[in-house]
Amino acid sequence: MQGTLDPVRGKRAGTNNGGVRLPDLGDKGQGWVWIQALIMAAIPAVGGLAAGWPPPARIPLMVAGGAVLALGCALLVIAILTLGGYFAFTLRPAPSSALVTTGVYARARHPIYGGWILVGLGFALALSPWALPLAALLALELSGKSRVEERALVAHHPEYTAYRQRVPRPFFPLRQG
Repeated sequence: MQGTLDPVRGKRAGTNNGGVRLPDLGDKGQGWVWIQALIMAAIPAVGGLAAGWPPPARIPLMVAGGAVLALGCALLVIAILTLGGYFAFTLRPAPSSALVTTGVYARARHPIYGGWILVGLGFALALSPWALPLAALLALELSGKSRVEERALVAHHPEYTAYRQRVPRPFFPLRQG
């Protein structure tokens, strides 16, 4: 319908939003999970094998990378614990799942993905500049994965549209305002 709000993109439906409908990559989006896993494995592999940071920056970047990595791990754990039994590795919600909008999910729609972005960036900062492009690729992949997941969430939980409008941040549970 022309002029109605697209619940996934937050733009007017029927207009040229410049967006591309991303493929599901499997009946439960498992292709997105495999791509994420491959990129996540490549970041420390490339970082460990490639030339490291130059000596004056090496130690400060290792410390900063370790801190970012720890922050990402903490966000992952908190987000997974908040989901409880609703956590799944695939993009399709289980038929009996509820929409979780409390805890970190009250401030970010995909804090687990935010945690993974921080983990990837932390590894890259701690290891090698050659791993930074892979960390950026991970962020792009998770952005696409979140768009596909939001299509499924809107279909399964009609209230997701209102939640998405209330919680504009996709990955990081920062303070609003």
